[in-house]
Amino acid sequence: WEVLAEREPYPAVPHKRLLRRERRAATLSEVGELELGGDARLVALLEQFALAQGLDPRTTPASAAVLPYLEQTFGTWSARGGMRALARAVYERCLARRVEFVFGAAVTRIVEKDGKAAGVELADGTTAEADFVVAGVAPSVLDGMLSGVNIRAEGDVPARSGLPSRLTIFLALSGARPEGTPLRTVLHSADREDELDRLFGGRPGLPASPTLAVLRPDDPELTPDAAHEAVTLTATVPAHLEVTAEDVQRVISRAEAVVPELRSRLLWHEVRTPADVAEATGADGG
Repeated sequence: WEVLAEREPYPAVPHKRLLRRERRAATLSEVGELELGGDARLVALLEQFALAQGLDPRTTPASAAVLPYLEQTFGTWSARGGMRALARAVYERCLARRVEFVFGAAVTRIVEKDGKAAGVELADGTTAEADFVVAGVAPSVLDGMLSGVNIRAEGDVPARSGLPSRLTIFLALSGARPEGTPLRTVLHSADREDELDRLFGGRPGLPASPTLAVLRPDDPELTPDAAHEAVTLTATVPAHLEVTAEDVQRVISRAEAVVPELRSRLLWHEVRTPADVAEATGADGG
C-alpha cells in the first residue's frame, strides 16, 4: 500500500546521463527500459512476473523487480500432491494445535466493539466472538462487511475492483511426461500493447496471444499412473471475461508449441473461468 501511494521504501538506483538530469525507474516497465535497454524479449521476461499477479507493469512499482530476482536466485518449489495436499497439511497441523474450523458458513459482517474488530456475524444470524479477525477477502468485499467504517488512513490507496482475473485450464493427457521436461514454461505475448490494453485498458475480449504459463509437474500423485500426465495452463485475462469455447481452444492450441502431440494425447479438460473465481471468492469480476 505504501509503495502504491508513492511512498517507495526502496527506490531504484538513479541513472546519470551526460548533460541531462538523472533518471530513476519508478515502475517495472521503466526498469525494463533503463536496465534492459528496452529489449522486447527481456522486457517480456521481466513483465510477466507482474502480469501473473494481475498487475500492470506500467504502473507496478519498480521494487517488484525483486520477484524475478528471487526466482532466479533461489529457484521455485511446488508441493507434492498439489495445493490440495498443502492445504490438507496445514489443516491437520491446525487441528493438532486445537484450531476449530467452520466450513460452509458465510460471514456477512465483521462485528465492531470499541473501535476494534470483536468477531463475525454469520449468514444465519449467529455471532462468533474473536480477539482478532483476519479477513482474507477482496477489498470491496471487506468494505461491505464493515459498513460505515473507514478502514484506510488518509492518503492510502483506495480499494480497486475490476482488476484482471485468471483463466485456468486443466489437461489430462495420455502418455508419460517426457524425462527432463521443465516444470514451468512461459509463452510470452506476441503483441504486448494488445495484451495490456485488454487487461487494463478496457478493450474487450481475450488477448490475441495471451502470456501463458504451462505447468508440467513431475508429481506421481497428480496422475493415476506413470502412463498419464497432468498439465495446467494459466493465463491472466480481463475481469468479467465471458470465456467462450473458442477462447479455450485457442489457449490449448497455443500450448501446443511446448507440449508436443498435445491434441492427440488429450483425454479431457476442465476450465476455471473468472466467473468461477468470483463465485468461490466473492472478488468482483474474479
